[in-house]
Amino acid sequence: MAKSYGNLWPQFASWDNLTLASRRCRRRKRFKRGAIAFDFGWESNLLTLQRELDGGTYEPGPYRHFFIRDPKPRKISAAPFRDRIVHHAIVNVLEPLFERRFLHDSYACRRGKGTHRALDRAQHFLRRHSFVLQTDIQRFFPNVDHEILLDLLKRTIVDHRLLDLVSKIVASGEGIFDDETPRTWFPGDNLLDILRPTGLPIGNLTSQFFANVLLDPVDHFIKEQLRIPGYVRYADDLLLFADEKKVLWSAAEKVVRFLATLRLRLHSQKTVVHASQHGVKYLGFRLKPNGRRLAQQSVRRMRSRLRQQQRLFSAGEIDCCDVSRSLQAWLAHCHTANTTGLINDLLRGVRFHRSPGN
Repeated sequence: MAKSYGNLWPQFASWDNLTLASRRCRRRKRFKRGAIAFDFGWESNLLTLQRELDGGTYEPGPYRHFFIRDPKPRKISAAPFRDRIVHHAIVNVLEPLFERRFLHDSYACRRGKGTHRALDRAQHFLRRHSFVLQTDIQRFFPNVDHEILLDLLKRTIVDHRLLDLVSKIVASGEGIFDDETPRTWFPGDNLLDILRPTGLPIGNLTSQFFANVLLDPVDHFIKEQLRIPGYVRYADDLLLFADEKKVLWSAAEKVVRFLATLRLRLHSQKTVVHASQHGVKYLGFRLKPNGRRLAQQSVRRMRSRLRQQQRLFSAGEIDCCDVSRSLQAWLAHCHTANTTGLINDLLRGVRFHRSPGN
């Protein structure tokens, strides 16, 4: 029986938690227009936000939408800066409560985890097992069912004020993807079922956290009921490891049925079984039992990013510090792979020049 927690509102709405959330929200955003506007008189703005939360008058603001095509086409929905403070404040309080039950081998958006830990763990299982099943959940964020997510949250959170606020945040994602995501029918559905509100905005910190809450039962099902010996999940990308193909294909069929209870589907065209010795492409790398390289797609993305930064630098829209931060982040991402020659080749001849007048 999962433990539940009440009386969380005082901790959530405390000045200390809101100022901590504000600081965390400002990281890498301090020069963005919304952050600058909020910081101009931040104490007064934060106090106003606290009063709205305590008074029950707070309402999420409108999202700003834009599309990215790297590594795949996705619609990103950016919340106003003050809403992002609320998101951080919610996660500050809820994350420790759920972290206690999350499985070790879930790696996205968790402290002490991340991409490189997921890659290390996947490589560990490639060495130990003969086969790996790779799959992901079809259009996960657009298809998150609000009612199912809130039911899972209510098993742990019994503070009604905080639940009402979380419900507002979840409801703010309704309709964001309606123009691009067809409704999915499941066995036994009626018209009301097919019209249930769905969708979590990609870009919200809360969305990343809610994804782990929603998929945690899947993690436990795979490890504790199917008893798959090796498992790694990063967001909605799953790897299952075993020594027989039939074990993995059987597991895939059972995961499909379990996901249907959450109104989610595996991506059938991306569900494949590889021999471990041949490796697997995962999180931008080509992994093999005893080595890893950057996937070609990752290299193409970096070449494109460098060209874009050269254009922005030439136009005076970014400076040397911006270029350096981006490059250092990418080099840190690459450092665990055999990439020295590739990096030298990629950076050879790259020059940044200002256009006249900039």
